[in-house]
Amino acid sequence: MAMFRGQYDNDVTTWSPQGRLHQVEYAMEAVNQGSAVVGLHSATHAVLVALKRSQDSLSEHQKKIYQLDDHVGFAFAGLTADAPIIYHYLRNECLDFRYANNESMPAPHMVRDLCRRAQRRTQRYGGRPYGVGLLLAGADHAGVSLYQTCPSGIEYACKAMAIGARSQSARTYLERHIGELGGASLPDLVQHGLRALKDTLPAEAELTNRNVSIAIVGVDMGFSVYEGDRVDSYLAELKAETGGTPSTETSRERAKTPESMEVEAS
Repeated sequence: MAMFRGQYDNDVTTWSPQGRLHQVEYAMEAVNQGSAVVGLHSATHAVLVALKRSQDSLSEHQKKIYQLDDHVGFAFAGLTADAPIIYHYLRNECLDFRYANNESMPAPHMVRDLCRRAQRRTQRYGGRPYGVGLLLAGADHAGVSLYQTCPSGIEYACKAMAIGARSQSARTYLERHIGELGGASLPDLVQHGLRALKDTLPAEAELTNRNVSIAIVGVDMGFSVYEGDRVDSYLAELKAETGGTPSTETSRERAKTPESMEVEAS
C-alpha cells in the first residue's frame, strides 16, 4: 500500500486505508530529524539541555530554548520556523492569564492549551500540523514539572525525556540513571543532562560553548537560560570526567554532516 500513500497525504484530514494521517506522521518525523534536546527534573529543579545547529561557518547557531514567563520555558526539536509561532502564542497566553488572574499561568494549564491548539490543526483542511515537539519545564507552588508535547496534540508528563535526532541514545542513558534524578543536586542534574545530550552526537563531534544551551528553573529560582561563556563551567566538569579540556567549537563541528541536514534548523 506504500505506493498509494500519495493519494492520502495531500491534506491533514484524509485518512489512509490503514487508519493513518500521513501528514501528522510527517510532522512527527520532522521532530525526530531535529537536533536533540534533553529535559529532566529532580524534586527541586528542572533542567533543559539543547544541541544547537548552524547553517554553515558564516552563520550563528540557532536558538533552541525560549523563556515564556519567569517560571517556565521550553526547548524544541523540529522545524525552527514553527517554534517562534508557538512561542508568541504561549507568551500572549501567559500575559492574558496574568492580567485576568493576577498570577502566573500554571505549566499544566499552558501545556493543555497548546495541545488543544495543535490537535485542532489536525482536523482542518488547508493547514498542516506544527512541525515541532516541545519539552516544557516549569516551577510553581505545586513543585517542578516537565512535559513533552507532540505535533499530534498529545502531551506527556515526564521525569526525564529526550527528543530529536539520535535521542534514543539519550533516553537509554536517562532510563539507566532515572533512580538518581529525584534526589540529585542541581549541578548533578545538569551533568546528567549533558551526558545524555553527548550520547546523541556523532563520534567525531563534541559539546562546546557554541553548540549547547542550558536552561534551569526551580522552586527557589526563576527560569534562566545559559549560553556561550556561561556554560563553560558545566562543560569543564563534563570534560574532567573524561580527562579532556573544554574547547570552543572547531571547524570540524561547524561542517555539516549528511544526517545533520535532515530537517533544517532545529
